[in-house]
Amino acid sequence: MYEFLKYDLSEGVCTITFNRPEFYNAFNDGISYEFQNALKSAAKDEAVRVVVITGEGKAFCSGQDLKSARDDDDKMFYNSLEKRYNPIIRSMRSLPKPIIARLNGVAAGAGCSLALAADMIVAAESAKMVEVFINIGLVPDSGSSFFLPNLVGYQKAFELCAMGTKVSAREAFELGIINKVVPDEELDEAVKSYTDYFAKAPTKSIGMIKKMLNKASSSSLDEMLEYEKYSQQIAGTSDDYKEGKQAFLDKRKPEFKGV
Repeated sequence: MYEFLKYDLSEGVCTITFNRPEFYNAFNDGISYEFQNALKSAAKDEAVRVVVITGEGKAFCSGQDLKSARDDDDKMFYNSLEKRYNPIIRSMRSLPKPIIARLNGVAAGAGCSLALAADMIVAAESAKMVEVFINIGLVPDSGSSFFLPNLVGYQKAFELCAMGTKVSAREAFELGIINKVVPDEELDEAVKSYTDYFAKAPTKSIGMIKKMLNKASSSSLDEMLEYEKYSQQIAGTSDDYKEGKQAFLDKRKPEFKGV
């Protein structure tokens, strides 16, 4: 089905793996459009309760494949972002299901942005993140200029972007960028601890939580109070709420179906 990706669905967990290990999973046109399609598939499939994105081999994603760049296109950068990267970031943020970045190695440039666009990041100790754009005279894209200052503040974000500072997984954890860092050999187990939870969680509510938190970054308190009221009413009509309430009354663990 895919040439540059691996797409696997098992027990509610959809794992999308960037599969160009010989190029450190750098993005060309093919992998960009395949990833867009994979995200659409995961969004539509009711069997998917949580999405994991990761890389095959030593890298998570090293960003844009510069060898495949179309230098004959006068609007190459604009068109590349408009058609390839921006739709990916928008799809990730609007996907009504949690996305976990399994950071198995370096995440550089747009690869760093992809990790930041996930809802959670679980990293191996050997993994690194770097806003490498400045090293070739470019600026951050694919959402990094939005995500980073919201995570670490302006001054640190400026340093990371303007100096191309490489950040270890442990440093990224201390900065609040990464949720969990574990020894490399424990990465799968750590990711599974989260996917086991999300695969049985009230998925509809989690999708709404994503939407609320995204909206909060550009809204006032009064606007969010109104939106919470609207969202809570929708959540309160879900089957998962009915199950959660009944399980509470029955003093048992709820069995959420994600609807």
